[in-house]
Amino acid sequence: MELSSKYDPSGIEQQWYAQWIKNDLFSSKPDDRPAYTVVIPPPNVTGILHMGHMLNNTIQDILVRRARMMGFNACWVPGMDHASIATEAKVVNLLKEKGLSKEDVGRDKFLEHAFEWKEKYGGIILEQLKKLGCSCDWNRTRFTMEPKLTKAVLQSFVKLHEDGYIYRGTRMVNWDPIGKTALSDEEVHYKEQQAELYYINYQLKDSDKFIQIATTRPETLLGDTAVCVHPNDERFADYIGETCLVPLVDREIPIIADEYVDLEFGTGALKLTPAHDVNDYELGQKHKLEVIDIFDQDAKLNSNAKMFIGMDRFEARKEVIKALEANGQLVKTESIQNKIGLSERTLAPIEPKLSTQWFVDMQKFLKDHPQVLSSVLDNEIEFYPSKFKNTYRHWLENIKDWCISRQLWWGQRIPAYYSPNGQTIIALSAEEALKEAQIKEPALTLEDLRQDEDVLDTWFSSWLWPISVFDGFEKEGHEELDYYYPTADLVTAPDIIFFWVARMIMAGYGFKDEKPFERVYFTGIALMDKFGTDGVRMGLMLSAPAGNDLLFDEALCEQGRNFCNKIWNAFRLIQGWEVVSERTAFYKDQADDIHLWMESRMAKVLQEVDQYFKEFRISDALMSLYKLTRDDFSSWYLEMLKPEFGQPIPSDDLSSIKSNFDRILRMLHPYMPFITEHLWQELEDRNGIFINQTPWPRLIEGDQGIAPSVFELITEIRAKRNELQLSPKEAVDIAIHSDNPDKYKHTTPILQKLANVKSISTESRSGLKSLIGTDEIYLDFGDVAQEIDTDKIAMEIQRLEGFLQGIQRKLQNEKFVQNAAPAVVEKERQKQADTEAKISSLKAQLN
Repeated sequence: MELSSKYDPSGIEQQWYAQWIKNDLFSSKPDDRPAYTVVIPPPNVTGILHMGHMLNNTIQDILVRRARMMGFNACWVPGMDHASIATEAKVVNLLKEKGLSKEDVGRDKFLEHAFEWKEKYGGIILEQLKKLGCSCDWNRTRFTMEPKLTKAVLQSFVKLHEDGYIYRGTRMVNWDPIGKTALSDEEVHYKEQQAELYYINYQLKDSDKFIQIATTRPETLLGDTAVCVHPNDERFADYIGETCLVPLVDREIPIIADEYVDLEFGTGALKLTPAHDVNDYELGQKHKLEVIDIFDQDAKLNSNAKMFIGMDRFEARKEVIKALEANGQLVKTESIQNKIGLSERTLAPIEPKLSTQWFVDMQKFLKDHPQVLSSVLDNEIEFYPSKFKNTYRHWLENIKDWCISRQLWWGQRIPAYYSPNGQTIIALSAEEALKEAQIKEPALTLEDLRQDEDVLDTWFSSWLWPISVFDGFEKEGHEELDYYYPTADLVTAPDIIFFWVARMIMAGYGFKDEKPFERVYFTGIALMDKFGTDGVRMGLMLSAPAGNDLLFDEALCEQGRNFCNKIWNAFRLIQGWEVVSERTAFYKDQADDIHLWMESRMAKVLQEVDQYFKEFRISDALMSLYKLTRDDFSSWYLEMLKPEFGQPIPSDDLSSIKSNFDRILRMLHPYMPFITEHLWQELEDRNGIFINQTPWPRLIEGDQGIAPSVFELITEIRAKRNELQLSPKEAVDIAIHSDNPDKYKHTTPILQKLANVKSISTESRSGLKSLIGTDEIYLDFGDVAQEIDTDKIAMEIQRLEGFLQGIQRKLQNEKFVQNAAPAVVEKERQKQADTEAKISSLKAQLN
């Protein structure tokens, strides 16, 4: 047969795939060969092929085809997921085009329409996978809502309920007002957005005084049941225990105190709407507050709101703002960046909502099945790359109960039946439920029983996939399950590690007491959406010491994102200060030295960075810049110069701060180009110049301005307060015995500001003794400090010395220091320094 002069894949691919199918090359049945089993991550029945699917399934096909050639009985099982939310939305829209709603046609007719849609439009992706050349055993194609798999889902529900893992309760859930269903935490993704922060006055009862709150969701004030402040916030000390009035509706609510409140956010006063915020709900439970639900399932205001009834929440927000303005209760608004939770399926902003749902008690399940975690950590199930073990462990260790009920019709209906007298019976069928119900109520008939309206979360079917595709829940015929299970390799994207991978491992140990697969291969996924490009760049650099393999950990990207937040917040702080031309006494006496100190620190770090770049120790250079920005600039420099609450800062000092911030942004720019460019442009008018066009900062190290021992003293005072469990408000008298006490006396205003030092003496020797270098420092907290328990201190010293030996052994291990990410090594060194400081301090107390 003569070959054409040009390769024409369209003529060849279809021809050969047809031949493979005709000769049944991909089918698998148990035989004497060792099995090599792969189950396809079931794509949604609504899905079409995208690049992620192509990569994922090409890898699987390579593995399966090679396994066949290696002599394995390769079985690649394809299938589809019924995708409750996405498919129901498709069918609802189809009915809408005909002028109908699902309520118009009823549940049974709606399901008929859904199955018709599935047969007509579903499964397109499987045909596309064939086009891709995937060598699946198409005879084994499964669908999560086919009868046998549906039966398996119901059986698993009944079994888990019998074992005490499933319960029904009223909890705060994520509500999707478009899908009109509850979602699990994993089905919500968060997106940064530009938002407005509204400052609103709440009038005190029988008073002309106001307490001001700040909120991004003013429409929820119609459901407010308290205002909360921090118990240590002096601004509101006189307000605690008072009653105020909710604007517009004049509901009387208490002003309470709780340490949960962030003193720095907004005004420091927090409105509480327990029905529509998870944290507010927890505070409401703690303080026994009334719960007022003001939204219906469409996120429209209901009669509990008292006004704007039937209006969408975002439209209601506009009306509430207008009404507040008209009443003179809206003080101001400001633009902020915050995160909004979106439904993974419909992209609707989720609404926290109290709702009665079915849950799996995950803490109990994991306690009874510890292999779910240990199998991965001990490499009984191997993760590739292994970095995802940490992600997996973190999720399991912080897991919340799984909300498994969905307010939909497309899916496996929850097998719970209710009698008129309040019995709840869990059974595989109405007939079985009736038999059980008649034990207590003999006169009951099938017509008397009402089945739960909700269906189960789609993932509650797909978590059984490696078992159910081999009919593992059937009583008979376990030949295939015994042969093919556990499966060999799972190839999937890391974004469903919690949705699917972890839950399949749970189901494997929960129902078969065996792992579901040997290995999990995670294909690549873009981290930029999650952490931002700058955060990812920083994470990569911190994990890439020169001359060593890349030791990547996603947690380092999170660290990078948090660092971006730190820089962003520092900028917001600086930009938020009012200015005044004249310097107050503090700035006259201290500011010049503070600026000198910061410039000295920058000069020293610049020298380090320049040397590191010469040596190609680029990650070490980043770590120096990271500490300069996080510690020296943000934690010390800005804190020293920050004006008192509500007070202005001298314009010259603000100019110096901005100049130093400019230098830091330029130093960071090669690592974090986007945020540094953005903030640098915001700092002042650049006349079309970009940060990358500006010179690398140059500073010559000069006068330190402030002695390092001053910062050590502040740190020691703070640490001592923590040890003694004293409030920062408790002032301290200090006595200093030093060859150069002036270095401390000169900075008395700084010590007063950052450490609440009342007086400095060079004579007294009363109080707790500490050593700052060779300087003896005595800290006198007065009567509030308890008498020192010397036995307890000695025991603590002994414990810390044992802990220190462990750290030192790790740091003396050359392999650890060479191969670990610089951030990890730095963390261990910081732990060593902190521990040594604590031991030194405790020994000083004993002496």
